[in-house]
Amino acid sequence: MAAAGQELAEAAWIDVIQRMDEVYSELVASQETLETKHRELAEAHHFTEGVLAAMTDVLVVCDTVGKVRQVNRAMLQLTGHAESELVGRELAELVEDSQARSQIATLLAAGRSDVQDVEIALPRQQGEPVPVTWNVSPLYDGEGRYSGFVAVGRPIGELKRAYAQLQAAHQALKSAQAQLVQAEKMASLGRLVAGVAHELNNPISFILGNAHAMQRYAGKLTRYLNAIHAHDLSSDNQALRIELKIDRLLADLPSLSAGLMEGAERSGHIVDALKRFSAVEENTRQRVDLADLTQRAVHWVSRAAPFRVEVSSSGLDEPAWVCGSANQLQQVLVNLIQNAFDAIEKTPQPTLQLRLERAGDMVELVLLDNGPGISEEALPLIFDPFFTTKPIGKGTGLGLSISYGIVERHGGQLSADSPQSGGACFTLRLPAYHH
Repeated sequence: MAAAGQELAEAAWIDVIQRMDEVYSELVASQETLETKHRELAEAHHFTEGVLAAMTDVLVVCDTVGKVRQVNRAMLQLTGHAESELVGRELAELVEDSQARSQIATLLAAGRSDVQDVEIALPRQQGEPVPVTWNVSPLYDGEGRYSGFVAVGRPIGELKRAYAQLQAAHQALKSAQAQLVQAEKMASLGRLVAGVAHELNNPISFILGNAHAMQRYAGKLTRYLNAIHAHDLSSDNQALRIELKIDRLLADLPSLSAGLMEGAERSGHIVDALKRFSAVEENTRQRVDLADLTQRAVHWVSRAAPFRVEVSSSGLDEPAWVCGSANQLQQVLVNLIQNAFDAIEKTPQPTLQLRLERAGDMVELVLLDNGPGISEEALPLIFDPFFTTKPIGKGTGLGLSISYGIVERHGGQLSADSPQSGGACFTLRLPAYHH
């Protein structure tokens, strides 16, 4: 009996030891599985933290009542706060103005719906608040229950800088396009003017040559007729002399021939000016008389104007030598004077004052009209491409912009002002010519 009981006890101990081995094996396997899961969880956690840290956009995670649960590095850098100063606080406490708090209340009320492009400014420890545009999405837990929301924001300053760069590139493209259009128009106009000048040159030369001959012949005829009239004429010839008004004709011949000569010479000068205008200048660093160019521009614009303008000038009676292109500067002057004429067209007594001064290394031309002037809103934009205060169809908005570019390329300045006395004042400053 005793032996049988001892065998049963030994069998029981062996069974217990085997069970302990099995439990130990299971514990070891569970420990290995737990360590593997813990390592994977740590790697996932580090990966998530790395992604959040690498984000340049601001990220804020809040619970259902709006308390901050997590922020990323961009949020800390933007606000200048430590993570411990933000986590656990209500999101509404992070903003200062009431409008931003009402927007946060709207986000909380929206609950599970997505909210796009909400602008809320974040205060910083140093500096002004930063406006941020936010995209908000709901957050759910593992069981699919709503547990808060995730807000991702981007400072609007970056968007504004990108928009400003895009706007600047767009303006540069428009300006370049305008310059190309104007260059093509000027090239076509130059070819047309060159052809017209060539066609006019031959008949004007013919007229000028005949005018010289007529002047000589008129002198000889006058001398011959005076010699005949010095003798007594028969009554019939005397009556014919009176009937044909020979004496008046002889008296008018000098002025008629002189007028014919003057007209032919002026036509020749116009043709020469058209040739110079249409010619392509290879040398734009020439000695140019700004006073002469100004007088010529006033003459051309005045002749084309349908109304009379009283033009007063000072300093134009002596040469004012500048360095540049005569044709390009002529274009600038014609544009400025034409704009002044357009501005004073409806003025009861239109006047234009021109003042040319020489000061050291610069020559300054001031043009002042008595028109309505330039408004404060238009003054900063007056030289921008396509900006014009003229009615539709009256102006292209390119004249002053092109003139400004020409003056800049000549090393000068072109400025506009609206003085308190009234009217518009344009000042052209160019480097003086030095040998």
